[in-house]
Amino acid sequence: MCGIAGIISHEPLRRSKERIRLMTDALRHRGPDGEGYWSDEDVISLGHRRLAIIDLTPAGAQPMHYMNRYTIVYNGEIYNYKELKEDLLKQGYAFQSQSDTEVILAAYDCYKERCTGYFDGMFAFAIWDKIEQTLFAARDRFGEKPFYYTAEAGCFTFASEMKAFWAIGTPKVADMKMMLNYLALGYVQNPAEKSQTFFQNVFSLPPAHYLKLDATQYKLHITAYFDVDKQTIKKYSESDAIRTLDQLLQQSVKLRLRSDVPTGSSLSGGLDSSTLSYYIHEAKGSSIRQHTCFSAVFPGYEKDESAHIQTVCEALQMPCISTTPTADELLSDFNRMAYHQEEPFPSSSIFAQYKIFELAARNNVKVLIDGQGADEIFAGYHKYLHWYLQEVISRHRFGKYKKERQMIAKNRIQVRWDLRNIIAAFLPSHVAIALEKAEYNRIRNHPFITKELKDCAKGRDWEGVHKPIITKLNDILYFNTMRNGLEELLRFADRNSMSHGIEVRLPFLQPDIVHFAFSLPSSFKIQDGFTKWILRKTMENKLPDSIVWRTDKVGYEPPQKSWMNDARVQDFIHEAKKSLVQEKLLKPAALQKAVKPMDAHQADNFDWRYLCAAHMLHTP
Repeated sequence: MCGIAGIISHEPLRRSKERIRLMTDALRHRGPDGEGYWSDEDVISLGHRRLAIIDLTPAGAQPMHYMNRYTIVYNGEIYNYKELKEDLLKQGYAFQSQSDTEVILAAYDCYKERCTGYFDGMFAFAIWDKIEQTLFAARDRFGEKPFYYTAEAGCFTFASEMKAFWAIGTPKVADMKMMLNYLALGYVQNPAEKSQTFFQNVFSLPPAHYLKLDATQYKLHITAYFDVDKQTIKKYSESDAIRTLDQLLQQSVKLRLRSDVPTGSSLSGGLDSSTLSYYIHEAKGSSIRQHTCFSAVFPGYEKDESAHIQTVCEALQMPCISTTPTADELLSDFNRMAYHQEEPFPSSSIFAQYKIFELAARNNVKVLIDGQGADEIFAGYHKYLHWYLQEVISRHRFGKYKKERQMIAKNRIQVRWDLRNIIAAFLPSHVAIALEKAEYNRIRNHPFITKELKDCAKGRDWEGVHKPIITKLNDILYFNTMRNGLEELLRFADRNSMSHGIEVRLPFLQPDIVHFAFSLPSSFKIQDGFTKWILRKTMENKLPDSIVWRTDKVGYEPPQKSWMNDARVQDFIHEAKKSLVQEKLLKPAALQKAVKPMDAHQADNFDWRYLCAAHMLHTP
């Protein structure tokens, strides 16, 4: 896990060692264990900050060279590198280190662009081929690791975070279309254009894509290398599906425990993190005492998870260390967190995550296993229930529809359902258009956003709004996994973890698990009013029933409403609003409206958005 940077230019001053060092200095937090620089006199300079996880010796340092031809800078982990290494040894490749970095280089020489298909991992890397004078860069399938770039006449730069560009004088100019998106609708990315960021002329390489740059002609080509099949549904018996998922989770967790440094895990008390705790317990056996869980708890808060966390830890005999973030800490840490996030975030939920990573770092743990991704692929959020109901009724399965409605009510889950949902079931394309129009209206009718900013949304084809056509549950799961939703959560986790020198590993995003989840029929994901049905059935008799069958848990949720009731927090937000008025993004009337305290997961959390937007604009 590291920070990477590079400059390609035929102008020596633009790719000087001083400039590449400025870029990597800005990424020091991502790699506190070492630094490295390399320059080809004619074309390219590369920089690297190292967080040593695999092969702690100098042999694992970067930039790394191979075959007197390739040079790589790499951020991530390839969990199946040992298996790949064995295959490559049989094909005649030799290795000088025990690192996964060298395996990537050999795989690229062997398979060229197809190498990404062999990697089970999270990664963002760039390989320079001095013979071909080309740069090959790739990003992992779901966007766990970041890769940003700028491209102008005669110069191409890339880095793990945008602050590396600011460090060398790249103009930091906000993209007002993205800003409007965020302030009015709460969007933190553009689902219609995955490369767009909140800053002009700074682009993100989309997940599951690679780029090739011909340095002789400065021709850039970006290509998708992976997708999920959401159409092909396989026939499984429930017992076969349970057995398959059990085996896949065992394998994924075992691979993600490979480390030369201490590991731990995030434990929220929900099914996903508890599931991973179980498989960690099974994988580590007698050495479990070396693995610690880390949690955020809020005693006295109605959504405090302390009791559930204790239940899991007692059942698995795992030690757990907890933190209790406060409004005081939110005020003192917000600027630093916003600096590391770079782009806005929708609520204070990520602050709880930020404090968990801080806690792990204080306890000298460098690797944390986390449960992100399960909600998106196994339909964990309550919002997925109404899309499932729409699928059921569209297939004229009225008896099934009635039963599921009854079971949802029995599980005390509030699902918004009326005539509009029935219409949506039979007219999905019309509904998608209607939802897009509704978003435009929300922009136009926002009372405090200035006309100048609203003018960014002129025209029906404005790229800031996109609603998918949903005919079945897999459609929305695919959209949230591959287009809009998961990537933003992974960005929050990457920046939060890297700000403390922590690596996060996500077993649910193992490619075989994702493919398996999308191959299941909808009834294996939602059944009898329960989300994540097949995961619950897999963990039945492995975890306590109070964990397996709970229906009230949806992510970390801190007491944001209570924090926003704090007068100091309200003053903090008010000052942010004043700065947005000065920037002519909000009308002066916004200052007359009192801050409205809201829970973290409530919609239209405008005051929180104002706070994040202001700090994004003004953080150096």
